[in-house]
Amino acid sequence: MLTAADYQPPPWLRNPHLQSMLASSGLRLRRGEQLISASAAGTSELMLDGGGGVRLQAWHSRVCGRGAPLGVALLLHGWEGSAESSYMRMTAARMLESGFDVVRLNFRDHGNTHHLNPGIFHSCRIDEVVNAAGDVARRFGSLPMVAAGYSLGGNFVLRLALRAPAAGVPLLHVASVCPVLDPSVTMDSIERGPAVYDWYFRRKWTGSLRRKRALFPELADCDEQVLKLDIRGLTGWLVERHTDFDSLQAYFDGYSIAGARLAELQVPADILMAQDDPVIPFATFDRWQLPASARLEIAAWGGHCGFLENIRGDGFSERWVADRLSAALLR
Repeated sequence: MLTAADYQPPPWLRNPHLQSMLASSGLRLRRGEQLISASAAGTSELMLDGGGGVRLQAWHSRVCGRGAPLGVALLLHGWEGSAESSYMRMTAARMLESGFDVVRLNFRDHGNTHHLNPGIFHSCRIDEVVNAAGDVARRFGSLPMVAAGYSLGGNFVLRLALRAPAAGVPLLHVASVCPVLDPSVTMDSIERGPAVYDWYFRRKWTGSLRRKRALFPELADCDEQVLKLDIRGLTGWLVERHTDFDSLQAYFDGYSIAGARLAELQVPADILMAQDDPVIPFATFDRWQLPASARLEIAAWGGHCGFLENIRGDGFSERWVADRLSAALLR
């Protein structure tokens, strides 16, 4: 079984900022396309029930003609990523290779789904993801179910695992890569780190909000002055105008998994993080109180959701996820 210690990138790939930036590069996107195409899987759209009239889009991939799948794997992307992000495609390809059916979920307002629901996405909309996971479980009722997520999706998948037993979602195992632990600390890291991170996330988020505003004219409060705010200011606007939280900190606490918040976790979880992650500080890992059902592994390198292995853009984390989730069903 792969462990974090097995990740030994070449020296030129050990810079955390290079890892983090290459993770979202065209090189990785092309590699993801190559791997998913090579799987020879057929892919079809699913419209999942998020509860309360919410609809979430997903993409189901299956390799036809090879017998019954080992299980179904639900994959969750990061903030302003999508089901088509390179790591989602590459993980899907690895899971398909391991014998799984794969469902890649788009969160609300991610991918090409802004038209599906009137309300704006925010990180405390966990209920609709839990409901969508339940819908997946019902559709694939004969198959064991596992899940994985990256960054904010890694945070979501751990909260999904925490809620799954009470919600009746038969989730057997989850894998989480570089999950957002304490959102307030992550916000500080983005603000204090190299300007490229603030620019990257703000550019993608404001583009998404413009698209949402064009579809729903009632979002007129999202004017160009608002869109010029920095990430903290824009998040404050979101919290004040489009959530029920009374402060920015209350919103952050609403989706934090730091401290002992996962103490009641029953679903087994494997978690991979990088010691040099420039977005989620290593110091926060030390204060994380995990139950016996969760296992944290820390790699020396990897940046934020990078873990690139070579010049082609192959990723260690995608192999690690497939290895851990496959092993969970073969025990």
